[in-house]
This record gives sequence, C-alpha cells and structure tokens, in this order.
Amino acid sequence: MLDKTEFYINGSWVPSQDGHSFPVLNPATEDAFATITLGGAKDAEAAIAAAKAAFPAWSMTSPADRAGYLQKLLDVYIARNDEMGATISTEMGAPIDMAVSDQAGSGISHLKAFIRALGTMEFQRPLRQGVEGQDIAFEAAGIAALITPWNWPMNQVVLKVGAALAAGCTMVLKPSEIAPMSSILFAEMIDEAGFPAGVFNMVNGDGAGVGTILSSHPDIDVVSFTGSTRAGILISKAAADTVKTVSLELGGKSPNLVFDDCDVEKAVRMGAAFCFNNTGQSCNAATRMLVQRSVYDQAVEIAAAKANATKVDLPSNSGNHIGPLVSEAQFNKVQSMIQAGIDEGARLVAGGVGRPEGMNRGWFVKPTVFADATADMTIIREEIFGPVLALMPFDSEEEAIALANDTPYGLAAYIQTGDKERAKRVAARLRAGMIQVNGASRAAGSPFGGYKQSGVGREGGFWGIEEFLEIKTISGIV
Repeated sequence: MLDKTEFYINGSWVPSQDGHSFPVLNPATEDAFATITLGGAKDAEAAIAAAKAAFPAWSMTSPADRAGYLQKLLDVYIARNDEMGATISTEMGAPIDMAVSDQAGSGISHLKAFIRALGTMEFQRPLRQGVEGQDIAFEAAGIAALITPWNWPMNQVVLKVGAALAAGCTMVLKPSEIAPMSSILFAEMIDEAGFPAGVFNMVNGDGAGVGTILSSHPDIDVVSFTGSTRAGILISKAAADTVKTVSLELGGKSPNLVFDDCDVEKAVRMGAAFCFNNTGQSCNAATRMLVQRSVYDQAVEIAAAKANATKVDLPSNSGNHIGPLVSEAQFNKVQSMIQAGIDEGARLVAGGVGRPEGMNRGWFVKPTVFADATADMTIIREEIFGPVLALMPFDSEEEAIALANDTPYGLAAYIQTGDKERAKRVAARLRAGMIQVNGASRAAGSPFGGYKQSGVGREGGFWGIEEFLEIKTISGIV
C-alpha cells in the first residue's frame, strides 16, 4: 500500500493540518492500492498563502525565463514518462500501452506547445501603428485555482499548470481524489525541475471541501475547472461573489455525421473505436452517430461488429483493448444508462448491461451499440461517459445539422463526407468548438473547448495561456 498523504506546499512536502485519510482504488481489482489525505480548510489556506507570497516575483519573470523552467520540466517529464503512464494505468484503468503513449504522452505534447507559444507571444505591444505612447500589456492574472478530473489526468493537469506557469501565475492544483497519484508524481517533477517555492502548490481534496474553498476564496483570481457541467455551474456560482475569472471545460455529447458519399466502412469503424477509446471516458467522444439513411443499415452492422470485436482486458496487459471504468459510481451510472436505452425502446445491437463474460471483478463494461435511437431518449440527451454508441438515421443535410445541434452541449463534432464543399457548409453551421473532418486530428497547440454547456474559454497553446492573462492599457509613455 502506497502512503502518499502529504501535500506539496511552498516547495516542500508537508503533512495535512486538518485532513483525513482516503483510499485510492484500482478500478481493475476494486482494491485499495494507495492512501492519500483529503485536505481541509487549513491545508487549502496554506497553499493559497504560499501562492500569494510567490506571485510578485514569479509574475515579473521574463517569458524567456518561464520558457526555460518549462523546458526543465519537459526534460524531467520525458525521463519519467513511462512511470507516469504506469501510474495513470493503475489509478484510472487506462490500458498500459495507451496510458504511456496517449495519457502520459499528452503532457509532453502540451508542454512543447506552451514553450513554442512563449517564443512567439508579445506580452507588450503598441495599440496600433501611427499611435505613439499607447501600449497594450498582457500580464499574469494572479493566483490560479486549478481543479482537474480523473479521465485524462495529465492531459488536463498539464493544460492548466503549463499555461498558468507560462503566463506568470502562481497556483494551487486540486486533482481528482479518484485518480490523484499522477498529480503527486507531477508535483515531484515540478520539484525536480527547480521551480521557485510557492509557484506551484498541490492539495488533494474533494469538491465539497478543498474545491469549494478554492473557487470562493478572495485571494484566488482565476479558477480553471474541468469536469461535469453540474459541477461547473456550482463553481461559477461560488466564484461569482468575488468576481473571479472562471474557465470551464465541461461535458459533451458530440455528434458524428456520416454521409453516404464517404468511405462508410472506414468512417463507422473509426467512429465506433473513437467512442470506445478510454472506455468512453472522454468529454469529446463521438457518442451520437448520425447516419444518412441510404447507408444506415450498413452502418449499424459495422458498428455492432466493431463493438463485438473490441477486446476488454486488464489495464496492466499490453495490447489494443479497453480497460475498466474508473469507479463503482461510474460503473453504476453507465449500467443505468444502458438500461435506460433498452427501456426507452432503442434497439440494442451489441453489448448491454453487466460485465463482459469471464470478468467478475473490476468495473469492466461491455462496449455497447444502440440503433434507432430518437432525439428524446436519455442515451441521446445525456452524457454517459462510457463505451456506449447510439445511432440515428437522417435523410438530408439540413436534418443532419438540426439533429447534431439539438443538444445543450457543443464541445466537438465530426463530419464524414467525400464532398469538400459539403464539409465546409456543414462545419460552418455546427455549434461546436472543435470540428474534425474525415478522421483528421487536431494539431498540437490548437484550442480545446466548446460552446453552450460544454464550457467557457479554451485550453492549449497560445489560447490556453491567454486564459491566465489580464489586459492592461498603458498610455502616455513615449
């Protein structure tokens, strides 16, 4: 049993002042493999005070100096990437190969993007040509509270911490208490890279405790949160009394529009695989597959075959498979959503309730596909956060766009078509922050975020750094 009960505050590992112990469970075995401490008010206050004391000096460092620190962190991260992948695999169930390459590897990609962005950003520049003595300055917004989820732990931690460091902010990180071990390892990397004391602080805790303190504390200037829309609303309300800048990356129910002029076999197979990846625990997962009616029956067969061919196995095993869901609560939620799909009349063509055959322990679920879903069904309206794909037919481009936009979310959308002009037309009308056509990936450093109840603000590269900057007008210096 690992004992990781200390917090990283003011450049040192310190015991909790008023917290209590909490077990960290391995989702593949349901057994505790580590103990952490959930902090209390005194712990949060100590971390905030350390960040406040460090802010004046850190905020005045040059972009080049901050890039140098980030490069040191990147070097340490690269050296320990395999260790990070193994930690993530154990704490949240990602298969080890995917955990090393994608889960842990995302941190490397984001750090490189922030270093690259710092090399091109102007933190003070003239308002416009021909106007003397009118400058615009971009300055660190202050002390940041960073609250991160369990599903892509390092992806989200590095997107927030890297951007805040690049901007010149100091910070307090509260990772998910369900998957905290990767953030503890990340704090070790920060320490090894030699950042000044108090610039980065980490306190474990739950949302009702440390999370509420961070989002409402008068000394916190910026709150950056990734998680459910419900929690994001609560954080926004808590932050409102002290008028903080709040950045939110929330839920999604992303549509995947499959037109009959694409390579249907490839599009549906890849779309289903993307939905099942990370056991469906991705906010931008393409969970609603909207298919042109002329190829709909074919698409249903392909999606069902892909689900049946998707292997479910232990995360510690090498190979191309999916692992368990992260927790018992998530397992129960996904089971209830699958049952709701059955009860509301969707046609179950693959998977279903219960664990996969031969798996009696661990929070494993069957990759599941529903056909003939309708716009009012729970599996179409609500985020499931599991490997559950729902298919609906459409007849026209206009109907496809209307169905895609018929959601309170707007994080991502996907288009599969052989017609370039159609891709342009449809992309322009989809109400989502990220559009990907025919399986194209997003380049490193591109902005991540969405419309509507999928959140406020963007993460990644220049746009991520901008979330932690204030704009100052300086007039009269010639």
